[in-house]
Amino acid sequence: MQYAIHIDEKWFYLNLDKRRFYLLPSEEDPYMAQQSRRFKLKAMFMAIIGKPLCGRNGKLLHDGKYGIFPFTQQEREKKSSKNRAAGTLVTKALQNVNRDAIRHMLLNKVIPEIVLKWPKSLPKNVVIQWDNARPHQIPRDEEFISATQAHRFNIQFVFQPAQSPDLNVLDLGLFRSIQSLQYQSFPKKVDELVKKVIES
Repeated sequence: MQYAIHIDEKWFYLNLDKRRFYLLPSEEDPYMAQQSRRFKLKAMFMAIIGKPLCGRNGKLLHDGKYGIFPFTQQEREKKSSKNRAAGTLVTKALQNVNRDAIRHMLLNKVIPEIVLKWPKSLPKNVVIQWDNARPHQIPRDEEFISATQAHRFNIQFVFQPAQSPDLNVLDLGLFRSIQSLQYQSFPKKVDELVKKVIES
């Protein structure tokens, strides 16, 4: 497990369904309406974390934090509204995160970030562990294989054992901690949600 890296996805919602506030008479009511109770604004993120890596002298080489990346895309607004003009670029969250979206994320975000932040003094044999979710299919095409072996790396993907949630570091408490920090802010758009989740 020394060079194992955990990745997983998580939905982050803009706000909780209900909140309780204790306000002074002079404080403003933080009430914020939403358009629909069924279709709440949310975005899925993929997080990458590993064990903190230390050198032989005990000096910290890497803190184990590789990043958290949203499944979003930029689209141009088709119609004008009171908030923005037609043609304005708007960030929208992907609501269908399938195997193609996972492959794109691995190829363009996850693998480059690991290669960039991996300590140069350590062996480049990296194991990425994830769960057995249906979209988690290891690509076998040449482009993906060459990306896992670029820069003399040997990046392999393994599935955690079935019915073993205690082996998923992210689900054990990291996602809950990030979400509790994110709920302390009051984002109103997807851009603000992404910013607050990354800060958290």
